[in-house]
This record gives sequence, structure tokens and C-alpha cells, in this order.
Amino acid sequence: MSGEKQAKKISPLFLLGGAVILTALTALLCVCAGSVAIPVGETLRLVARAAGGGAADGKWASIILKVRLPRVLTALLCGAALSVSGGAMQGLLRNPLADGSTLGVSSGAALGAAAAILLGIRFPGLAFSGTTVCAILAAFFSLVLILLLAWRMDRSLSTHTIILIGIIYTMFVSSLMSLLVTFSGEKLRSITFWTMGSFSGAGYDQVKLLLGALLVCGGGLVVTGRALNAFAGGEESAQHLGVNVRAVRLTVMILVSCLVGVCVSVGGSIAFAGLVVPHMVRLFTGPDHTRLLPGCLFGGAAFMMLCDLTARVLLSPIELPVGVVTSMIGAVVFVALFFRMRGRRGA
Repeated sequence: MSGEKQAKKISPLFLLGGAVILTALTALLCVCAGSVAIPVGETLRLVARAAGGGAADGKWASIILKVRLPRVLTALLCGAALSVSGGAMQGLLRNPLADGSTLGVSSGAALGAAAAILLGIRFPGLAFSGTTVCAILAAFFSLVLILLLAWRMDRSLSTHTIILIGIIYTMFVSSLMSLLVTFSGEKLRSITFWTMGSFSGAGYDQVKLLLGALLVCGGGLVVTGRALNAFAGGEESAQHLGVNVRAVRLTVMILVSCLVGVCVSVGGSIAFAGLVVPHMVRLFTGPDHTRLLPGCLFGGAAFMMLCDLTARVLLSPIELPVGVVTSMIGAVVFVALFFRMRGRRGA
């Protein structure tokens, strides 16, 4: 309770300014650092010149503008999207363990993307649109199926039931993924990419796709913040407060599915980002979703950029998949949260 009171005392303007500065500094660090360290001044000069439409010159121009900058921007946008999705799902289900990865939505999206790669599904004139559309549809189908199964088993949609169904669904999807890998042939490497998660080779087309999805879907989730606050007392309480529960639930599910699907189609299956960040942000913003969800955008961006930087430099010149780093961090946090919840119930 004291943590919530302390969070309320912090000025929203101060939080926003701190979040923007933290995100900008993290992005600058991630662009400068790597197997080859680049001076901060040179990085700022090249980025400013490129933003102004000038010609890039110097020995660092290609590394910064063609390799690192699009990769860092992709990680920034993907982290923001996954984190705000996790925060919204936790509020909707009143479940602190809810997330695209723990619920199996990310696995379903990865299966859809892998199927698109194997079957060669494409739409004329749109780059990598087949994997994106299939990932979004698979993510939405997965989320609906998991919630329906959980509701049939337990009408109260308890935390343990949803997590259990999510784990079972993830195992089922993993078996289907293994089946796809068996028949993938020369496309094995591309499909394996989706199972580990990586921003290697990201370009500005992916940045534009993620930015568009985040502005539309992420902005839509932030708008639902006040309605999600009403869900804290249960769906009946939210209805009494004038919230259209069915519309909010469907809206959040669709927006989360779109965001998770786009992120998976670009970076593969990156687990636990949506689980870890909302809990860290909640320490500063409190449980108010009108503050929490915007905080998740900035916190998730910084978290994912740092995870990607760790993946690049930890075992340099070998590059780890970013999904490995987020899974290591997320697994520890997941176990800690689970035991914390059991401790509270025992008390």
C-alpha cells in the first residue's frame, strides 16, 4: 500500500520526462555500443545529418545508419508493443501473470508466421505481409481458444487455470512447430529464427510496420486505461460503473493480438517482455492504468533495447538470440511472482 501511495505522489509530468530521457539515452547507448564502439559525438552527428536529409559520410555511417539504428529502433518499438500488451492483459484478466508468452499467444503467432514461411503465403505489393497477417490471425485465435477453454474449466477464469491452459497450449503449439520443422527442408533456418527471437537484419520497413501498429493498436490500448481501472473490482463492478465490458474485452483482445502478431512477424517469439516490464513500471506509476500503460511503452522500449544490446555483446563475436536473454530474465521474475502470489494467499 505504501508503494501505491508513493507512486501517486510522483508528478505525471516528472514521470513522462524521466521516461523520455531514459529511453533516449538507452537508444543512444545501444547505437554506440557493440562489437565496434562508436563515439557518441559521431553517432549524434550522423543521425542528425540523416534526419535532416543530408548525405551520410565517414567510416561509421554504414554501421550506424544501415545496421545499428534500424535494429535499435526495431527493438525499441517491439519492446514497447509487447510491454503495453502485457500491461493491458494483466488489467483485463486481473491476472499479474498474464502475458502473450505465458498465455501461449506468442507461440500461436510464431506458429502462424512459420506456416506462412513454409507455405510461401504472400500478398502482392506488401513486404513480409504473409507472415504478419498469419501471425496476427494465429495470435487472436490462440487467445480466444485459451480463454474459452479456461472458461469451460473454471467460470471465474482464475489465474492458475489460465496459466495452466496457456502452458498446455504452448506445449501443443511446440509439437506442431516441430512438425513444421520436420517438413521445412531448406526453410529450416528461417523457421528456427521465429522460435528464438532476434532483431538481426532488421530494416526500416520493419520499423515502419511496428511504428504504425504501435500508434494504432498501442494508442488504442492506452485509451482503454480508464476502463481497465474499472475491471479491478471485477466485471460486474465494471458494468455497474457504466463500462461496456464485452466491447472493452473484445477491443483489448483484438489490439493485443495485432501487436503480438506484428512483433512476432518482425522479431520472432520473444518471451516474457510483457510480463516483466509492467511489474517494474507499476513500482513507479502504481496500479492506475492511465499511468501504467504509457509507462509500459517507455519501460518496455528501454528493457528490450538493453536485452538486445546484451545479446550482441555478452559473448561477442557470437550473437545470442534476444529471446534467450528475455527468457532468462523473465523466468526468474515469473517464479518470483508466482511464489509471491501463493505467499499472499497463504497469509
